[in-house]
Amino acid sequence: MDARVKPKALRRFEREIDFLRRRLSPEGAFGLHLTLGLLIMLVGFWCFAEIAEDLKPGAAIAFQDEQVTNWCHAHASPQITRAARIGTTFGSIGFLSVASAICALALLRARAWDRLLALACTMIGGSLLNIALKHFFQRQRPVLENPLVTLTSYGFPSGHAMGATLLYGLLALFAVSSFRSGAKRVLAAVFAVVLILMIGLTRIYLGAHYLTDVLGAFAAGAVWLAFSWTAAETLRKRRHRPSAAGR
Repeated sequence: MDARVKPKALRRFEREIDFLRRRLSPEGAFGLHLTLGLLIMLVGFWCFAEIAEDLKPGAAIAFQDEQVTNWCHAHASPQITRAARIGTTFGSIGFLSVASAICALALLRARAWDRLLALACTMIGGSLLNIALKHFFQRQRPVLENPLVTLTSYGFPSGHAMGATLLYGLLALFAVSSFRSGAKRVLAAVFAVVLILMIGLTRIYLGAHYLTDVLGAFAAGAVWLAFSWTAAETLRKRRHRPSAAGR
């Protein structure tokens, strides 16, 4: 009896099961990568919206920003400052531009057109998005008596933190999709996360940004990275699907 009931139950939900199978399939053009990409975009957008909503000067989160900034400034030391200045260069416009250009040349030489498209969309589009967000929110940077860095541009979201999220996050995705070893995949992801967090912390320590500037940059960077990677992967899978069917 169970043998007859089970197939009938499965046939009853065949459409839903087929939908889930397609959504969770790594091979499908609209499979797992699209599902995860959309999920990350939604979560990242929600986080960014929550942060941006509380940027008013009198909000509680603004008071916390000031506390974190003042604490870092009060506990500054020459040794930490030197390390922070070195670490923050890995998220600078100059370094990220050169690193992106080197990656683009390597991908061009390897004729990895899909990854080159993902890189161009991620870095160029992300840079334009960061500029647009800065001018939209027009948030001033922290003001300190003896600042470690002095910048006059708008602070939200942090360009260093967002750029680092985009480039190092994308390189981690390249590595994860290329490596067969699970240990290497985890190592690449952990290294990227640590590097991104380190750059974000240096921006707060140096007084260049508030904590929410960095958190907002992480969220916006994750949204755009997920969008770029998902779009590039969807195009790649759709383009290769007919040839695979022909074989």
